Amino acid sequence: MGGLDDLRTPGAITRGGLVVPRYKVPEGVHPPLDSPGYRSTALRHPKEPLQLLPQRLTELTGPVLGQDLVRPGDADLTGQHPGEPVGQRIIVHGRVLEEDGRPVPNTLVEIWQANAAGRYQHHWDNWPAPLDPNFTGVGRTLTDVEGSYRFTTIKPGAYPWKNNPNAWRPAHIHFSLFGRAFTQRLVTQMYFPDDPLFFQDPIFNSVRDERARNRMISRFDYEATEDHWALAFQFDIVLRGPDASVFEEDEDDDE
Repeated sequence: MGGLDDLRTPGAITRGGLVVPRYKVPEGVHPPLDSPGYRSTALRHPKEPLQLLPQRLTELTGPVLGQDLVRPGDADLTGQHPGEPVGQRIIVHGRVLEEDGRPVPNTLVEIWQANAAGRYQHHWDNWPAPLDPNFTGVGRTLTDVEGSYRFTTIKPGAYPWKNNPNAWRPAHIHFSLFGRAFTQRLVTQMYFPDDPLFFQDPIFNSVRDERARNRMISRFDYEATEDHWALAFQFDIVLRGPDASVFEEDEDDDE
């Protein structure tokens, strides 16, 4: 993403006949694929050494979604239905940046989240919390020339899950970022300041570096609030380097 245009990056590798830059993954930042506290990773994580599959030109360069597929209103999750959703209206904004502070423009940012009661509009989510007919919980936008994005949404609620007895996920919003091809996708989660459930959440705590964990927590931004409308939270996303955001990605290998 962004920096993938720079083919002079040290450590570049060849995939599908193209030279692709390779970036060192900071130690202790991204969670391991097998995190015992997060029970389902025992069923999901690879049991054998990872194999590098050859990629073709279209996999590396072909666009996934163009600007024409991002419609006006996609970034306002509170205005996608005839009625107003229930809950605290919030603005979530930030910038997508390279490690040296350069903005990453024209990057597709997608979010998905639970509603104010902590329930997703999904058939597998059937715990006894109300569904909101006026809130689907998904949105998308493109970063501008300064790498900035902005969503209007509802603050999500916490919800129980079956990882362990009395387990609750802290309030969070999922983020997905796309580069110029499907293979350039990054996924992370944004949390809210001072959440009382951080201590018992194995997903949040699977990030071993405390400073990296703190970078998953948004910052309350009073200056960006809108009077009689919405509170605001800032969440910047840094692609790599010592201040990189935490992403759900494969463990680094030695190739």
